[in-house]
Amino acid sequence: MPLSKLARQKLATEASDVRVRRPSRVEEAYQAIRRRILDNVYAPGFQALEGDLALELGISRTPVREALVRLEREGLVKVMPRHGMRVLPISPTDMKEIYEVRSALESMALELVVRQNPKEEQLQPLVQATRDMEKALKSDDLDGWAEADERFHRHLIELCGNRLLMQVVLNFWDRTHRARMVTLRLRPKPVNSTKEHMVMVERIRKGDANGAVEAYRAHVERASRELLALFERYRFLQL
Repeated sequence: MPLSKLARQKLATEASDVRVRRPSRVEEAYQAIRRRILDNVYAPGFQALEGDLALELGISRTPVREALVRLEREGLVKVMPRHGMRVLPISPTDMKEIYEVRSALESMALELVVRQNPKEEQLQPLVQATRDMEKALKSDDLDGWAEADERFHRHLIELCGNRLLMQVVLNFWDRTHRARMVTLRLRPKPVNSTKEHMVMVERIRKGDANGAVEAYRAHVERASRELLALFERYRFLQL
């Protein structure tokens, strides 16, 4: 028996909903390539043809091409016609500028967090991330420390409630990820970060926006100085 018009419309709506929920091939390619770049699987200078990337990811070349255009806009790759893409390095100047932008935007996000007077349960992920950082340091697990550190900052930004601000900040945070992971074992043991994180949490609890922002800026400025000093000490022109 032929389907009624109403039944056909319902099926079409359900199919449309499935397509909306399912990540597109472009998004899958974008996320997969981006993750490989940020984790230095595709290190700076790495080159690959669209066809090779498509074969590795198990998808067609068209979504790979569109994903590369997005990644080029983010400053992660250079798209070369007929030659695929090349992963771009990060210079000391790039890092300095990224940290300056992060400091400004994350300070704004932190002010928004304090204004919202978050409940203790909303702050618990920040406390837990800091505890995980301490635990990782005690066992010399620097990768675990870095993961917990990024989790702290990501949750802090998410608490601000401004979706567009969060997207911009996390993009810049991701761009520093590569350099941080390369230099992680070259710096002194990062014992200061946990103390600085807890100072921020305490000032958020007290509703002290100026104090929280002051603590945050000091935290980021110290991290920036340490990272840029490594560029100079080891004569890194780029990473």
